[in-house]
Amino acid sequence: MEKGIEDLRTALEFLREREGQLIETDIEVDPMAEIAGVYRHVGAGGTVARPTKEGPAMLFHNVKGHPGAKVAVGLLASRARVGMLLGCEPDRLGFLLKDCVKNPVAPIVIPNEKARCQEVVHLAGEEGFDIRKLLPAPTNTPEDAGPYITLGMCYASNPETGESDVTIHRMCLQSKDEISIFLQPGVRHIDYFRQKAEEAGKALPVSISIGVDPAIEIASCFEPPTTPLGFDELQIAGAIRKKPVELVKCLTIQEKAIANAEYVIEGEILPGVRVREDQNSNTGKAMPEFPGYCGPANGSLPVIKVKAVTTRKNPVMQICIGPSEEHVSMAGIPTEASILGMVEKAMPGKLLNVYCASSGGGKYIAVMQFKKSVPSDEGRQRQAALLAFSAFAELKHVFLVDEDVDCFDMKDVMWAMTTRFQADLDMIPIPGVQCHPLDPSNGPEYSGHIRARGVACKAIFDCTVPFDQKERFKRAAFMEVDGEKWAEFVNPKGLC
Repeated sequence: MEKGIEDLRTALEFLREREGQLIETDIEVDPMAEIAGVYRHVGAGGTVARPTKEGPAMLFHNVKGHPGAKVAVGLLASRARVGMLLGCEPDRLGFLLKDCVKNPVAPIVIPNEKARCQEVVHLAGEEGFDIRKLLPAPTNTPEDAGPYITLGMCYASNPETGESDVTIHRMCLQSKDEISIFLQPGVRHIDYFRQKAEEAGKALPVSISIGVDPAIEIASCFEPPTTPLGFDELQIAGAIRKKPVELVKCLTIQEKAIANAEYVIEGEILPGVRVREDQNSNTGKAMPEFPGYCGPANGSLPVIKVKAVTTRKNPVMQICIGPSEEHVSMAGIPTEASILGMVEKAMPGKLLNVYCASSGGGKYIAVMQFKKSVPSDEGRQRQAALLAFSAFAELKHVFLVDEDVDCFDMKDVMWAMTTRFQADLDMIPIPGVQCHPLDPSNGPEYSGHIRARGVACKAIFDCTVPFDQKERFKRAAFMEVDGEKWAEFVNPKGLC
């Protein structure tokens, strides 16, 4: 764990001290499509339209229409950088999070006067209040439904039990004091809380904390069964930092917020109120989602009525580009941790590592590195894949590879698929199961065999060598060389 990182500002300072990890600019940038347009070329990675690359984070100091505000993007758009920020080797991040789930550290509440997120207060009842002026929220493409909060930590509580949850949701600024929120049915706990409140005819208080410790952003992306209903993911962030996350009571609603956030929006999800997501643009599109396509605008979304916006002095708006490597880090690493934990319980010592690949946005593809030690291990690798599928509906393809294949290198995975895979023997389709609705191929319009959107086909690609043929598939063994002698030319860490 890297000491000293406790919020967004200390994370940015940490990156400033490391060459090539942060670019800062005073050039004026327009939040209307330009920020995303610039970062696409600098460091987005992922499934963003080419040309793009995985590179440094960016901090914009001069945002058009928002004097005094800054915008940060791409802090998590590199697995190596996530490792730096969490004090962990990149290939061990899944294991770190798995262990933190087992050893949660509960958040604490601090006095309001000590909460940096409430240094500046804007109440909705004040003359001229307008969230669109207060928040430099980006419109990622000219076709977006509007400005979006793309990295807001939504915090709400079960109205019946008081149990709390934190998650990230797609939220569009609709008016001076209204925000639409997309809640994927049956997946997120906050939607369950909203339903309970709505059934009782009550609003659901919710805080939206923007610009927080990267550990919180990663932890908030855990899903069931790893974090069941009633499990506050802030406990995982506490375990990562080995100290509790600090919360503070909101000023206008009965809920808490992250005390050192740059921005906090206080509001209520109104019962029975719905709004068309693109009512201000009429483009039919929402925003760029992680699969690399602009998601369709939803015709009926719940509405958050904003009561207040509180900020730190000179706040930093943190954002994320949906199809970028940043989404891969946030969605993929918690899923890796969950798969590692599940399979370890079922077959200890067999699953060596997991990578939720960039090409699947951190959700659709998992590469599982499996070790066959004895003849009876044959076939268990496919059972491990089935375990992953049973828990995570969004998973579409699982690639199984042997211990000599680097699961984080898709070139190596494709090599294994080319030389250790026969489609008629080693591809196992699983049709008619729940998949992810944002995959545009998962719909009846794609094929008449698909009954309903999201009810489609998963597949296992078993690229492992049959146990009794391991000797036939040994990779060429090159001579080990003296790393010090050839240090000028060779990275010793990369030696065979």
